[in-house]
Amino acid sequence: MSNVLVIATSLRTGSNSDVLAERLTAGAKDAGHNAELISLKGKEIRFCIGCLACQKTQRCVQKDDAPEIADKVLHADTLVFVTPIYYYEMSGQMKTLLDRLNPLYSADYRFRRVYLLSTAAEDEAFVPEKALSGLMGWVDCFEKAELTDSLFCGGLTDAREALTAAAHLDAAYAFGKALL
Repeated sequence: MSNVLVIATSLRTGSNSDVLAERLTAGAKDAGHNAELISLKGKEIRFCIGCLACQKTQRCVQKDDAPEIADKVLHADTLVFVTPIYYYEMSGQMKTLLDRLNPLYSADYRFRRVYLLSTAAEDEAFVPEKALSGLMGWVDCFEKAELTDSLFCGGLTDAREALTAAAHLDAAYAFGKALL
């Protein structure tokens, strides 16, 4: 089985994406994976300053929480990003983290499979398309990795609403259980 890193990117207390990230992680563990869930809540992650020093050193010059997360990403076999959809796009903190993972571009990263779980108040099928496209842009920079699958759980507005959405809870668990 693989080392799975689930990164929950919502900063909202009691977020639906956090609820579903926990169910996904439970499914991954029940499938026999070594799964770790980390949240960006409470983390200090500054914007990339574009200095590109990391391309030579595989380390960012900034001193915040991003390098610790990058180290976990470096050593994971499978990555799962979990994001709320804001204005039909991934959360800003997810995009900021993706930018700060630039030191991994020239590193010997282990991850091969990348997944996305997204949540939104809207429930139309097109809602996560731009978030998927944005993540795909990041994945395309890592030639040994692929965006393997995604799950969209729409129609969730209020905090913790996912706790009573049995279909979404079941889907997140099954998604985690089916990770490669």
